[in-house]
Amino acid sequence: MKKLIELKKNLKTYKLDGYIIPKNDEYFNEYVSKNSDRLKFISNFSGSAGFAIILKNKNYLFVDGRYTIQARIQSGKYFKIITIPDKFPKDVFKNKKKLEIGFDPKLHNEKQLNFLFNIKNIILKPVSKNLIDILWTKKPKDLTKPFFLLSKKDVGENSKQKILKIKNVLLKNKADYLLVTAPENVAWILNIRGHDSSFSPIPNARLLINNKGNIDLYSQHKKVEKIKKILSKKVKFYNEDMLEKKLKVIEKKNIWLDTLSCSIHYKNLFRKKNKIIEKIDPIYFFKSVKNPTEIKNMKKSHIIDGVALTKFLFWLKKNFKRKKITEISAQKKLENFRKTNKNYKFPSFSTISGSGPNSAIIHYKASTESNRTLKEDDLYLVDSGGQYSFGTTDVTRTVSLNNNSKFIKNVYTSVLKGHIAVADYKIKKNSTGSDVDQSARKPLRKIGLNYPHGTGHGVGYFLNVHEGPQSFSQKNKIKLKPGMIISNEPGYYKEGLFGIRIENLIYIKKNEFKELTMAPMEKKLINKKMLSKKEIDWLNKYHLKVKKNLFKFMNREEKASLIDSCSPI
Repeated sequence: MKKLIELKKNLKTYKLDGYIIPKNDEYFNEYVSKNSDRLKFISNFSGSAGFAIILKNKNYLFVDGRYTIQARIQSGKYFKIITIPDKFPKDVFKNKKKLEIGFDPKLHNEKQLNFLFNIKNIILKPVSKNLIDILWTKKPKDLTKPFFLLSKKDVGENSKQKILKIKNVLLKNKADYLLVTAPENVAWILNIRGHDSSFSPIPNARLLINNKGNIDLYSQHKKVEKIKKILSKKVKFYNEDMLEKKLKVIEKKNIWLDTLSCSIHYKNLFRKKNKIIEKIDPIYFFKSVKNPTEIKNMKKSHIIDGVALTKFLFWLKKNFKRKKITEISAQKKLENFRKTNKNYKFPSFSTISGSGPNSAIIHYKASTESNRTLKEDDLYLVDSGGQYSFGTTDVTRTVSLNNNSKFIKNVYTSVLKGHIAVADYKIKKNSTGSDVDQSARKPLRKIGLNYPHGTGHGVGYFLNVHEGPQSFSQKNKIKLKPGMIISNEPGYYKEGLFGIRIENLIYIKKNEFKELTMAPMEKKLINKKMLSKKEIDWLNKYHLKVKKNLFKFMNREEKASLIDSCSPI
């Protein structure tokens, strides 16, 4: 590959043995813009998480279990694929000679680098010029669009109330300043949104907040024109290049820096003259707990989304034998159903539309090369979501296209049992995401199976579809609190054959989970004998609720199908 050859020439120029290319951009966004996707440029890997290490004689691509198969397909020709957490760079390079590896300090945080490369024979060297940008001379244009403001009726809490919360936290922690480097947190505290991601309405901006509640916002001037007049009493506006100058003159202060999104570059500007408080940005925790208005609006968005998805599922089953339906055409059809609602903005992530063996690729993206026609007896997995003006959705359904084997039905039922175990989980005072994750895996483990991803992730409010710190994963120790929204998505994937996943979004009310997602599950794949009476009751009650919420939005034929899909098993 020509790009790799050119990059390795630059390694010699900068006297390096290797170079690190992360997926994230300067704002540490999950879904980066086309002109910031340096990892895809050099490796062809399109997944949302991962990083590459290019050495003079070998190339490595590190991804988590969601992307192992995808990485092999897209990048396996030129890269050795390493699955995290099975192996980290410190494991791969521990027996190698001394290596000087370069990195862009604007794209990495210190905590992450130290964890990944904590071995004596690796020397990390910051490089002021990004070596990918040197090669990437024809980047897609950055389409600058202005930020916009959400009203209190949309979000339930004005920015003044939110600023007061942050002010009190700073005073409690004896911090003079908080540097907010994550755009999603900027969005939350000021109730603003933007157009700086393909799948999330984030505003690429940074904030400097002092313990008096004063805020400096740093972004492109063109982006803040519409909000400037409204927020001028609370916020001072500066062009993004002024942040460095501001940080350099601050002295003898206690500065709170976020461990997740603050780059080494910005940390170094503070390091010598100030005391660093290195902790997770408190906004993540405030943002994770949705207020009653946000919950109410999320319910509305999920009914709208459920209507679109359910209409699509009925259309699919009615037509897949009559005409040619491909993974891509099915994906477009679902998008069209969503577009019929005026409140729909765009997808909340890249839709996974996979049939047969492609459904086993956890974060599969259909392309012209991989696009399959849906065939009788296939499993079809569709994982999709939407950004609505008052909410964010994420839902997965696995569809039976006629008859399936006993083994597949038993696996699907085990996944369903795990899904119900989460939905019916009774939350205790100190319950964490790890506790819930274990419950979800038990039914599959009983038949000797498992899945290589977490059981659920936090979800934002008309923001990032993946949100922390809450999640259902094996290592997550964050306590579950009322108002948190989390996905419930156990699954199973048989490489080369099929994939199964069932995903709903749920929220916490008091000590239990409540359903947000409204769409029928695939009864044709259920082995009723494997379900307990309690599990059967849960499923029947859920389907009754789905029918009640969606019925009036369906036409005559769809109503008949909905009644059938939601009838008791």
